[in-house]
Amino acid sequence: MRTLALEGGRPVRPDFLVFGRPLIGEEEIDEVVDTLRSGWIGYGPKSIRFEEDFAAYTRANHALSMNSATAALHLALIGAGVGRGDEVITTPLTFTATANVIAHVGARPVFVDVDERTQNIDVSRIEAAITPRTRAIMPVHMCGWPCDMNAIREIAARHGIPVVEDAAHATEAWYEGEKIGSMSEFTAFSFYATKNMTTAEGGMLTVRDQKAHDRIKALRLHGLDKDAWKRYSPGGFLPYETIEPGYKYNMNDIQASMGLHQLARLEANLRVRQDIWQQYDEAFAGMDGLVTPAVHDSTSTRHARHLYTLRVMPEQFGCDRMQLINALGAENIGSGIHFIPVHLHRWHRDTYGTGRGDFPVAEAIGDTTVSLPLSAAMTVEDTQDVVAAVRKIAARYQTSNAVHGWQDADHREAA
Repeated sequence: MRTLALEGGRPVRPDFLVFGRPLIGEEEIDEVVDTLRSGWIGYGPKSIRFEEDFAAYTRANHALSMNSATAALHLALIGAGVGRGDEVITTPLTFTATANVIAHVGARPVFVDVDERTQNIDVSRIEAAITPRTRAIMPVHMCGWPCDMNAIREIAARHGIPVVEDAAHATEAWYEGEKIGSMSEFTAFSFYATKNMTTAEGGMLTVRDQKAHDRIKALRLHGLDKDAWKRYSPGGFLPYETIEPGYKYNMNDIQASMGLHQLARLEANLRVRQDIWQQYDEAFAGMDGLVTPAVHDSTSTRHARHLYTLRVMPEQFGCDRMQLINALGAENIGSGIHFIPVHLHRWHRDTYGTGRGDFPVAEAIGDTTVSLPLSAAMTVEDTQDVVAAVRKIAARYQTSNAVHGWQDADHREAA
């Protein structure tokens, strides 16, 4: 058995494999340079072209580029009419931004526990959470696997409330033959640096209704009736006015220059991630103490393959999730946690009185999950290194566990 790097042994690789490393091609670089030389670097023709291309890709009626998915979700809630004193139903197993934007509009997040197999919101629990104050349902497509949208839309329609999808993980996803982005009143996408496609920072909001699109388009840029491209583009300066107080949430053409080519290669990059996913599944299937993802593509539903998450069962694996993460880091393998449930974060505990035990399925997943590197930028050797590192760590801890036994009090993560 090889000695762990954490204990003085040689790491499985000499350089660090960054978690979520983006794949940036020469096309993006050339397009950015072209934009820089064009004299127009703000919101303009390339942002508009990117919106058109993204709307076509997602089969959406409208697409509005943003400086983040958080901005997209915030404006979606405003567009949905959510305000002070209202409630929005969502999942606790998500990034904090999902719940933050609900607070930004003065509403309260109402969390619903998740399904253990899919890690998505448990649709069987949604209706019981609806009250007269409920103004929206915000499902999150966790790791890239789409939620049960037929059931969610049926519930929403029955109660006359809109659906705002958080598709930060799910740009490539399909659900029952429908493209994510085309199904609900609003759908927000993320192009953060670690996402399947990136503009470094940035996001997109797809919108079904023309009136909602027009309002959010104005709110995206200070609530003005004309964006900068219309005010300053060829033809002369056009006067503008504020139609309601808005925000500074627009994308710029430098970001869109990257997005144009990231989007064009998205399907090809998905095939790379699908292959890495399959290699992980085959390598870790049947390994004691590791639970691999339980959701798989069908003929009409497709996983976006954003996060490959393992669940670590300490008693069988020989160490807990944080020990595995630390050992991977020493072997020069990056990893992540997706996510510590939002209701356990300090602000939510202090503000809403939430705490451990409120949503036991989300908590069990949050306590045991580790995300492995999954990127189209990874080489065959990178994937092999990840597998080798996990196997090396398993061999070390499982051998030790067999000899000494699992000591719960010493090794469990703190509650």
